[in-house]
Amino acid sequence: MSSSNYVSNIALVGAGGNQGKYIAEELVKGGKHTVTAITRADSKAKLPAGVVPKVVDYNDASSLVEGLRGQDVLVITVSVAAPPDTQTKLIDAAKEAGVKFVIPNEWGYDSERNPQLLRDMLIGERVIKIREYCQSKNIPFIGVNGGFWYEFSLGGSDIRYGFEIEKREFTRIDSGDIKISTSTWNQVGRGTAGLLSLKLYPESAEDKETISSFFGKSFCVESFRVSQNDMFEELKKVTGTTDADWKITNENHKERYDRAIKMFQQDGDWRGFGMAMYTRAFFPDQAAAMPNIQNKLLNLPQENFEESTKGAIEYEKTAAIYV
Repeated sequence: MSSSNYVSNIALVGAGGNQGKYIAEELVKGGKHTVTAITRADSKAKLPAGVVPKVVDYNDASSLVEGLRGQDVLVITVSVAAPPDTQTKLIDAAKEAGVKFVIPNEWGYDSERNPQLLRDMLIGERVIKIREYCQSKNIPFIGVNGGFWYEFSLGGSDIRYGFEIEKREFTRIDSGDIKISTSTWNQVGRGTAGLLSLKLYPESAEDKETISSFFGKSFCVESFRVSQNDMFEELKKVTGTTDADWKITNENHKERYDRAIKMFQQDGDWRGFGMAMYTRAFFPDQAAAMPNIQNKLLNLPQENFEESTKGAIEYEKTAAIYV
């Protein structure tokens, strides 16, 4: 078995961000990779221990190429507010620098099997265009997806999973029974590190799943497959409350989605963007329950639903972004 059949040098954009830091920490913890953070000179982000910073100028193509020289993989985790050409600049530089493949900025739901779901979530065109851009540049890519982040979404106000935990308010969409795939930041970090620890190409007939098996495809993990009602029951358990302690409102999925679209497209309210994206996950077609999960391939742990729910309660106390 050749050591050259494994990736060792990982370049990570957004290594100090919400998802990026968990990926970086898992890669460093595994001890199999050298992790380089591609960062701007004026970045104030705190990088995880063991990550090597590499300062680049995003307005200078040669600087990006030099920053990615010698890297096997480019992993991109950036905010939705990042300039729209950020990813294409990075992909161009990765191609010129000889990077073997790219993990673009997806981290949500699987556009490979259900592109319409992502279009309805208002993010589909962006995801699909970046995949097509990678193909046009002839650089392999893998879309890593874990659904919505659990603590971030449960503790992120009514526009996400429908809860205002501290206020004890719950907006139930339809019957509240539609199950979706959702993941913690930790699980997506473990999943990404696990994927990058596989062999790059098969060396024998026994090598059924390698990194290259997923080129041009989605690689999906999840922490929980749960409904709003499942989350509500767990919230009541960890807070010691009952239905009587909560203000419960019911809303039809289509009416809520249409209201959100109007908020965003007609009123210019970005909360509508978030509400539309999340509401679409709870449509009766159950499209946000991803069918092809790779937890078993990577031997990912079964996480504790109660502890993660407590994490959402803590997250709500500090959350400042409601989109």
